[in-house]
Amino acid sequence: MHFQPATEAEMMALGETLRSVFAEGGVVYLTGDLGVGKTTLVRGLLRAFGFQGRVKSPTFGLIESYDIDGFEVHHLDLYRLGHGEEILYLGLEDLLTDNSLMLVEWAEKGTGWLPAADWVIEIVDRPDQSRSVEIAAAADGRSG
Repeated sequence: MHFQPATEAEMMALGETLRSVFAEGGVVYLTGDLGVGKTTLVRGLLRAFGFQGRVKSPTFGLIESYDIDGFEVHHLDLYRLGHGEEILYLGLEDLLTDNSLMLVEWAEKGTGWLPAADWVIEIVDRPDQSRSVEIAAAADGRSG
């Protein structure tokens, strides 16, 4: 799936439309440079699931978890991770259930230590100030 949101509002709206794609849970890697809108997309997705509170980037705490009527969404930002092995101390195996969605920014920092992705969302800046958003089922994930 390919999208080209031009504004923050359009990125939020895209996140909202993805609810049906991720309603069954799984692991999603979000890739892209700093400031391309990964957390904005997550914010839109959380709104679609019914979360109305503040959604902040988990850059410093590494994980922000949301319980939305029994459905758990875990948003990870591994940008500040020093070594992939540090993931062992996050207890991700306890977060992954049949009723959870894990959204991982900067997953490449945890290569070899993270659970395999079911989906990959790649966000790239375009010269016209819009974003190119590519959403694909991971080859080794359970979604495809």
